[in-house]
Amino acid sequence: MKVIAVANRKGGVGKTTTAINIATAMAAIGKSVLVLDLDPQGNATTSMGIDKKACEYSSYDVLINGLDAQKAVKACEIPNFYLLPSTPGLAGAEIELIDVAGREFVLRRALENLKGKYDYILIDCPPSLNLITINALVASDSVIIPLQCEFLALEGLTDLVKNINQIKKTFNPALKVQGIVLTMFDRRNNLSGMVEKDVRQYFGDLVYQTVIPRSVRISEAPSHGKPILIYDFKSVGAQAYINLAKEVLKREKEI
Repeated sequence: MKVIAVANRKGGVGKTTTAINIATAMAAIGKSVLVLDLDPQGNATTSMGIDKKACEYSSYDVLINGLDAQKAVKACEIPNFYLLPSTPGLAGAEIELIDVAGREFVLRRALENLKGKYDYILIDCPPSLNLITINALVASDSVIIPLQCEFLALEGLTDLVKNINQIKKTFNPALKVQGIVLTMFDRRNNLSGMVEKDVRQYFGDLVYQTVIPRSVRISEAPSHGKPILIYDFKSVGAQAYINLAKEVLKREKEI
């Protein structure tokens, strides 16, 4: 079982979309995949058509109440795709974790119960480097960083990589950056090309060859409770995520 965090301190960069579509592509080739929604906003939960209010258990119960993680898992309509939902109550989890012994390792311990049940666990992290995100990175084998093609993106990315290296040094020596994926790429916009050039120049092979285009269809898909790969398989965005998933799986083999 491999655990991959999808993280960025900035919101609106495509973390959730990246997590659920990579998971969908993995599930399509027969991999058993669990998406763990660790964002209090619960966007991954909503994007898979699951009603947060109808969830008996969530990631909050796993982190705070010591619930067996498997009890909170929900099967999705997509074969081999499972989701551990989030609810708004998770927003208070960081405060509740402060006095917990080994607070950075709570999620890692919780995921021990899932070994052998899934090929991959993808963690959709909140848009900040808080204690919940730290738990996700401590529990993960690697991290995928979605990066929106906009001004100052490189500066924020450099800081995030420093944070990840600090967590690796302090809590999780095995943690690796699996890759950086450029999202919301607009070929008509010179800025996107400039950001891509700078990021590739600075981070080299860490940057995936596949870029995710800015797409209305990608934006529409969550409102229908479906990943773009299901909502519009033939769209440019869906094909980009298929190619990205291929790169992720290839790197997993190399790792």
